[in-house]
Amino acid sequence: MKVLVTGITGFAGSHLVDHLLTLSGVEVVGIQRWRSRTENIEHFRDRVRLVECDLRDASSVRDVIDQLRPDRVFHLAAQSFVPTSWTAPTESLVTNIIGQLNIFEAVKKLQIMPRIQLACSSEQYGMVHENELPIRETNPMRPLSPYAVSKVGQDMLGYQYWMSFKIPIIRTRGFNHEGPRRGPVFVCSDFAKQIADIEKGLKPPVIRVGNLEARRDFSDVRDVVRAYWLSLEKGEPGEAYNICSGRAWTIREMLDLLLGMTKAKVKIEKDAARMRPSDVPVLLGDASKFRKATGWEPTIPFEQTLRDLLDYWRAR
Repeated sequence: MKVLVTGITGFAGSHLVDHLLTLSGVEVVGIQRWRSRTENIEHFRDRVRLVECDLRDASSVRDVIDQLRPDRVFHLAAQSFVPTSWTAPTESLVTNIIGQLNIFEAVKKLQIMPRIQLACSSEQYGMVHENELPIRETNPMRPLSPYAVSKVGQDMLGYQYWMSFKIPIIRTRGFNHEGPRRGPVFVCSDFAKQIADIEKGLKPPVIRVGNLEARRDFSDVRDVVRAYWLSLEKGEPGEAYNICSGRAWTIREMLDLLLGMTKAKVKIEKDAARMRPSDVPVLLGDASKFRKATGWEPTIPFEQTLRDLLDYWRAR
């Protein structure tokens, strides 16, 4: 089975490949941009095939897919950082929506039918009211950032191409997932890196924070990429599935867990630059639809995820 992974050099992409390489009969091909950082993939680089392609270039995408003719596509490549979408909204929308559209158009024109998983996001739900918790797939989408709007666009395009052309597309709406290799701009990784830097004496014993009251449903990335694989194994084309733990932590609780893992004495300071123009107050998901379809269950406790993330930064 030939499996194509877009975003292979990223956080989730590299963990997905770690999982794919434990399976038999799977050949992994990854798309990377010429300027992609490669530290996440060095440990398996000699076991996969890498092809250069910018998803925003339609002819390049079509050539790569024509050459590979994959059986499965995991579409993880994206501009995935919410604050960047405020400062670079055009790039976020073009990269996420047009990049995906180019994949769909390529498989349509080539008349091939790979099963395609779309890594959509819980950010799509946006403004969720307390009486709508936990969030089910039928919840209205009220996106609160350009990033979230781009993911709604990806999600709806996936639905439309299934309905119009019967391309077997499955949409997974991943809630927050964390673990080693997470970029330092994301909140759990940011705090873990700050603590590791304080322990090494690289910065003063002050942790700068944004909104600590936001509540998020955290899962371990290694559980989430297992879910991605199961979505194409057992999911129904045209359907959307939440992938989440079903428990929400405040950012403050997450920070307290990390602080309990260090002997460093630190001070917490609010940083206005870390506050968003509009923030999603709570994301708490219901993954029962996905569990029923695939039998998936998260297995890694959040405390273990944070410990592994902190140890990752300590080792770097």
